[in-house]
This record gives sequence, C-alpha cells and structure tokens, in this order.
Amino acid sequence: MTVHDPDGPDVDGPDPEGPSGLSARDRAVLALERRQWPGPGAKERAIREELGMVPVRYYQILNALLDDTRALAHDPITVNRLRRVRESRRDER
Repeated sequence: MTVHDPDGPDVDGPDPEGPSGLSARDRAVLALERRQWPGPGAKERAIREELGMVPVRYYQILNALLDDTRALAHDPITVNRLRRVRESRRDER
C-alpha cells in the first residue's frame, strides 16, 4: 500500500499510522534523525532524496514532532536528545 501525504513523500507500508499513531512521514523523519552523518551536506541530501522534501520543511516537521507525545512514545531517546539540543540553543539566545 502506498500512503500519500501532501506534505511528504509517498511511503510504502501496510500501516500508514503505526501503533504509535504517527504517520509514515513522521516515522520516516524520526528514523532519518536517528542516523549518523559522515559530513556536511549528507543529511540535507538524504532529506531531499529519501523523503522528497526540502530541508526547511523537514525541520519544521521535526520541530513539531518534538512537542508531540506520540513521537516521544515512539522514539524517546531521539526526541529527548533533540529536546535537550533545542533547549540549549534557546538558552544561548
């Protein structure tokens, strides 16, 4: 089955909203964020090629996910890590 999200790519999978209640696009964003990146530009290239979206939109979605309790339940390590990074950047301003 292909899931079409107007703000994201078509994602193949049997469960458009998994047990966590997150969309396939949201789960793909969190999965991409978990990965390690070898150098500058690699992550942005993967965002465009794998998710079919521009980096600005990716970061908007990611930021919203950090405030979503479903995202926290789905991937607490990644979400908590990113919340700490976001908070430390806010404190620097």
